[in-house]
Amino acid sequence: MRDLRHLMLHVKTYGRAHQALYLLSLVILFWAVFDGITTYVTPLVLTESGLSKTAMGLIIGSSSVFGAGFDFLMCKLFKNSHYRRVFLGMFVVSALYLLALATAKTFWLFLLAMSFWGVYYDLKNFGSFDFVARFTKTAEHSSSFGVMTVFQAAGYLLAPLIAGWLISETVGNAPFIAAGIFLLAAFLLMLVLMGRESSYLQQDLSGQYRYRGLFSELKLWRRLDRVLLPVLVMVMILNIIDAFFWTIGPLLAESFDSMRQFAGLFMAAYELPALLIGWWVGSVTAKLGKKRTAFLGLLTGSSLLVFLGYQTSPLLMVITVFFSSMLMSLAWPALRAAFADYIAEAGKYEKEIEGLEDFYTNIGYVIGPALAGFLADHLGNAKTFSVIGIVGVITALILWKMTPKKIVVSI
Repeated sequence: MRDLRHLMLHVKTYGRAHQALYLLSLVILFWAVFDGITTYVTPLVLTESGLSKTAMGLIIGSSSVFGAGFDFLMCKLFKNSHYRRVFLGMFVVSALYLLALATAKTFWLFLLAMSFWGVYYDLKNFGSFDFVARFTKTAEHSSSFGVMTVFQAAGYLLAPLIAGWLISETVGNAPFIAAGIFLLAAFLLMLVLMGRESSYLQQDLSGQYRYRGLFSELKLWRRLDRVLLPVLVMVMILNIIDAFFWTIGPLLAESFDSMRQFAGLFMAAYELPALLIGWWVGSVTAKLGKKRTAFLGLLTGSSLLVFLGYQTSPLLMVITVFFSSMLMSLAWPALRAAFADYIAEAGKYEKEIEGLEDFYTNIGYVIGPALAGFLADHLGNAKTFSVIGIVGVITALILWKMTPKKIVVSI
C-alpha cells in the first residue's frame, strides 16, 4: 500500500512534468507481464522437454552468468548510449528469447534462450537508468524509480495469474501468444514515447561516470567487499530464495490438481506482499535499524518456509507463502535503504557499491536455480522450500550475531 501511496504522491507532486516517466512506466508494466509469463513457463517447458530438474536449474542459472558477462561489456561498449537504442535492443532480444523458448527442444537451444534472457533484463535496467537521468532531475531520481517499481511489481503480480490460467495439462502455445501480445503492446507504447520525446524537458548528461580500468576496479571491489560483506551476503541469500520460487514454484503450483487453473495464485501470493509491506517498513526500521530489520525479516519468513514441505493442502501452501513473503518483504526495502546510506556516506564509490550489489545478485541467481533443481530432483518440489527455509534461518542467525551495529564505509 505504501508503494501505491508513493505513486499517488509522486503524481500529485510532479503532475504533467513527469508524463514521459508515466508513459515509460506503462511500457515497463506490459513488459513485466511478458517477462513474468515467460519466467513462469520456463521451468515447465524445460522439464516437459525431458530434462531433469537439476539440468533445468543449471540452465536457468546460466542466464545470470550471461547477464554478468554482459554487465561488463555494457560498461565498455554502451557507456553513453541513448535509452532509445538500449530499449530497442531490449525488445529485439526479448522477442528472440520468446521465439527461442517456444521452439527449443535441446539442451543447447535452451542455453541459447537463457543467453537472451540474461541480456535483455540487463538492457532493461540500463535503459531505465539512462531514461530517468535524462527526463528527471537528480533530486527526483529515487521517487521516479519508485514509480517504475510499482508498475513493474504490478506486472509480475498479474503474470503468474495469466500464465496459470492459460496452462492446462501441458504448457502449449497460449502462454507464448499472450506473452507476445504484451511484448508487442509494450513496444508500441515505446514507439509512442519516442515519437513524443521532443515535447518533454530533458536534462544535461555531460557529467558521466569515468571507468577506472579493470584492475583498479577489482582492487576497489575487494576492499569494499570486506567492509560490506554481511549485507552483501544478505543480498545473495534473498536472491537465492527468490530464484527458488521462480524455479520450483511454477512446478509445485502446476501440480495442484484441485486448483490447476488457479495455480498462478501460488506465485501471486509470493509477489503480492512487495506491493503491501512498505506500509510498515519505516516504523520497524526506526526501532530495529535497517540491517536488523532485514535479518529479522529473513529469519521469520524463512521459518515459515520450513513448514511448506510438510503441507498437503494447496490453499494452506498459498497462505503460508503469502505470510512468509510478507515477512521477507521487510528485508528488501530495509536492505536497499542501508545501501542508500552507504552510498550517501561514500558517494565517490557509488558505482562500485552498486556494482558489488549487482554482482552478489547475480551470484544468487546462479546458485539459486542450480541448487533448487538439484534438491527438487532428490527431495521433491515442496521439501525443496523447507531446505532453503532452514538455510535462511541459519544465515539470518549468523548475520544477526556477527554483523556490527554500524558499518562504516571508509577505505
